[in-house]
Amino acid sequence: MAMTASSRRPQGTGNPESERSPFARLSELLAPYTPSKPLITLSLGEPQHPVPAFVRPVLAKHIADFGRYPLARGIEPFRRAAANWLSTRFELPRPIDPESELLVLNGSREGLFLAALTAARYVGPRKGRPAILVPNPFYPAYGAGARAANCETVYLPTTPANGFLPDLDALDDATLARTVAIYIASPANPQGAVASRDYFTRLKRLADRFGFMILSDECYSEIYTKRAPGSALECAGPDFSNVVAFQSLSKRSNLPGLRVGFAAGDRKFLTAFHELRNVAAPQVPVPLQQVAVAAYSDEAHVEENRRLYRIKFDLADQILGNRYGYVRPAGGFCVWLDVSGRGGDEAATIKLYRDAGVRVVPGSYLARQQADGSNPGSGYIRLALVADSESTAEALRRLVEVLD
Repeated sequence: MAMTASSRRPQGTGNPESERSPFARLSELLAPYTPSKPLITLSLGEPQHPVPAFVRPVLAKHIADFGRYPLARGIEPFRRAAANWLSTRFELPRPIDPESELLVLNGSREGLFLAALTAARYVGPRKGRPAILVPNPFYPAYGAGARAANCETVYLPTTPANGFLPDLDALDDATLARTVAIYIASPANPQGAVASRDYFTRLKRLADRFGFMILSDECYSEIYTKRAPGSALECAGPDFSNVVAFQSLSKRSNLPGLRVGFAAGDRKFLTAFHELRNVAAPQVPVPLQQVAVAAYSDEAHVEENRRLYRIKFDLADQILGNRYGYVRPAGGFCVWLDVSGRGGDEAATIKLYRDAGVRVVPGSYLARQQADGSNPGSGYIRLALVADSESTAEALRRLVEVLD
């Protein structure tokens, strides 16, 4: 299949395509085509499992709290519940102080975005143009934050050769000396790679040596099939300096529409972060924070959520086998498939949509062009296994039928 206009455009910094949502680009790519079968959408990472049963009664109990403005830092019961959960879930150097080391967020996305602006002001002068390091492919909020902070975005390719995590050994001192912050996602989106304790420890040493912030996106940490992923906070030392972890209830508790998460870690950074959020960020309604208190106090619904994802990954193991470089990810709910031998990521995406009624995302839309002209997402497609198991199995069977 011939390349489309969007695939011919370079995707580096300054190109309009690099500023746009991958999902807007996907809609334009697929607009000329009509699915030949009932559509199954695996493109958007929006959890579809049932909303926990405790949500309705908690909201009803606290409905009157919609009648007042919330504090930007979060209500005390939320901060205490989130801090307690962190200390229970992870092997932290010491418990997080809910008064000074944790802030509520209107979902992790706005926090990840605004953290870049805070970091650019917080870390002080750099040796050269300030830079923010971003894994490539990456969650679009990282790039948006780097641009808004007027920092150079330095893309770090995450490929099979480096275990789908940024290669820390490839970072030179000149780049690190002008680094404001590095975004790290573990489990990674889209490949599901999980950073080890040793990896986080090495990254922390670099942050301390060069004085930059680690912005650790851990919103997929509760979706795994074997070993529970760790946190950057576990390796941050007793004062959590230069490290902030971001969490969300979207994936953990199947509550993407609740828009509640938190940032925890370095208290000095969070003081500056709070000052910015206090005037610029959306506040989190108190009733939603009360739902979050219940969510962080219960693990039964989280284990049920994991069980449902395990069923779907078992199906992927059976149906995909070793096709398209498939490997069951260590965490998250995405599948990252190599379709470079099937005409490339855009061609495979069109074919799956048109001939199989399966909507996926081209990997090149989730990444940016490196200095050498390569795109680490090129030739891959991402599937989010968020639909029910029956729909997931049908989508995977159609995928194999069409692409084989």
